[in-house]
Order: sequence, then structure tokens, then C-alpha cells
Amino acid sequence: MIVILKNEADSQKVEILRQWLENQNVEIHKSVGEYTTVWGLVGDTSRIDADLIEGLEIVEGVRRISEPYKQANRKFHPNDTVIDLGGSVKLGAGNFQFFAGPCSVESEEQIIEIAKSVKEAGANVLRGGAFKPRTSPYAFQGMRSDGLKLLIEAKEITGMPIVSEIMDASHIDLFEDVDIIQVGARNMQNFELLKQLGKLDKPIFLKRGLCATIDELLMSAEYIMAGGNEKVILCERGIRTFEPAARNTLDLSAVPILKEKTHLPVVVDPSHASGIARLVKPLSYAAAACGADGLMIEVHNNPQQALCDGPQALTPDKFAEVAKGVQKILNALK
Repeated sequence: MIVILKNEADSQKVEILRQWLENQNVEIHKSVGEYTTVWGLVGDTSRIDADLIEGLEIVEGVRRISEPYKQANRKFHPNDTVIDLGGSVKLGAGNFQFFAGPCSVESEEQIIEIAKSVKEAGANVLRGGAFKPRTSPYAFQGMRSDGLKLLIEAKEITGMPIVSEIMDASHIDLFEDVDIIQVGARNMQNFELLKQLGKLDKPIFLKRGLCATIDELLMSAEYIMAGGNEKVILCERGIRTFEPAARNTLDLSAVPILKEKTHLPVVVDPSHASGIARLVKPLSYAAAACGADGLMIEVHNNPQQALCDGPQALTPDKFAEVAKGVQKILNALK
């Protein structure tokens, strides 16, 4: 249930209503907009008389919410959420960001060289995998904790916040100095991991599962937010379909649909969606045009020699070209 308060409602009467609602064993999540204040009531609201509340002079309206996700729901939070990614870098509500870097951290020289090049090209967040989920147990699994140390070193040199994927809740302590924790597609419904991430006070970059519906993605976000962490970034990275022309099928319709359903920022990953470097540019342009808040793009200084996902990685020069083109599209949409 949501309660919409009238603009400039009497503060004393608002406080009385708040206390009464809390005595009904519901939590109140407050969203203050420019013209209205919205209270999202979380808990068993079945016995709360909506007509009684709507009749109060301080209340503009009351709505019952049918969707199972509450805190991620735009009805609870009409204004777009803006998330501080570290330093002066913000995401959402018109703050567009590039998350760029290699699929996996391979060496000190590699990650620092790439970090400098993507920053120069317009990226404000450095991505890099330290723990790598791979289909084959014989494939490169990442440098693990050593990879995180190199990412942190690159952060210190460039000043860019960093994002890397976590595989298991037991690794959380290793991510203390990582600005944004990524939950990969395979772990989107690892609910025990999501619960633990909900206890943290740092952004969580949540990728859509390969076969997950949009509502299932939002329910996974709800797991994190229910734990107290409202800094959730949603990522559309392609879903598995019958079409074999690309690695996955990028569901760009998910971007405007998510924008209707939720206030959380939405980022698109065209690299994992296609698995093909030449498709990253047009898919990035399309993602920017349909309202994405950011792009996660894989960049490698030598894709042919990459230890992981080289065929989908852009060179730094190609990334700079994509970044310029995306910026033109964003400017045209203003």
C-alpha cells in the first residue's frame, strides 16, 4: 500500500498518522518529491482501512499495490533514484555513465593501461573481473583476490571507482575496497547471497539472469533492498532465446519497461549480450536511445590475446569511438 500526502500537509497530523501506522506493525518507506511525499507501507496491510486513511485531510490518495516487489516499485518511489558510485560519480536521473574495462584482470600492466585509456575516452567507472564464473572448469577462473588488489591499484592511480563480480557470500570481506559489487547473471537468484549484500552500504550491480523475466529481476532487487540496501543498479545483459546468431538476445524492450516499473537505474551490457565486438557499437547506440542510464562495455588492449571473452572486447580506440557516438545521441535526446 502507498499513501500520498498532500503538499504542505500539517506536520503534527502527519506525525500522528505515522505513529498510528507503525503501531499496525508496518514499516514506512518515505520518498520525498518536489511536490508530493509518498509513503510506502511494507508488511501486512490487509487490515488497514484504506478508505479511513484516504479520508484524512492531509492525504492526497491511497493505493494498494498488487506487485510482490514493493521497495523497487516506482509507485512507492515516483522519482528516479540517483546512486553515488564513488567520489563525484553518480548514476540515474540523467546521470549517464560508462562502466568499461576488461572481462578479467590479467596483470598489473594490463589493467592499469586499460584503466587509463577508458578514463581518457569518457568512462567514469572501471570494470574488471577477479572471480570469473566459467562454463568449463578448465577455463581461466580469474586472479581472484590478487585480481581485486590490482583493480584497487588501478583505482588509486586513476581515481576511478571500480566494479567487480562476487561469486559467493564468503568473499564479501575481500570486496571491502571495491566501490560497486556486481552480481552476475548466474547468481541473480542466489537469494542467500542477495540477503548478505542487502546488509551492505554500497551499490550492487545486479545482472538479469539468462532466462529470467523482468519481474524476477525486480524480485531479486527486492531481496537486496529488503535487507536495507537501496543502492541497486539493474543490468540488462541479454537473455537466452532460440536465436543462435549472437551469444544472447539483447532485450532492449526491458529498458523502457523497467523504467515504468521501477525507480532504479538501468544499465545495458551489449558486450555480453552479443558476444561479438562489431555489434557492440550499434547496440550501445540503441540502448542510449531507448533510455538506459549507462553502458557496461568490455575493453581490452589486446583482444586477440585476452584470457577471457576476447571476441566481444573493444580496443580502447574503438571504445572511444562508441563513447563519442553515444554522447551525441544523449545530447540529441535532451
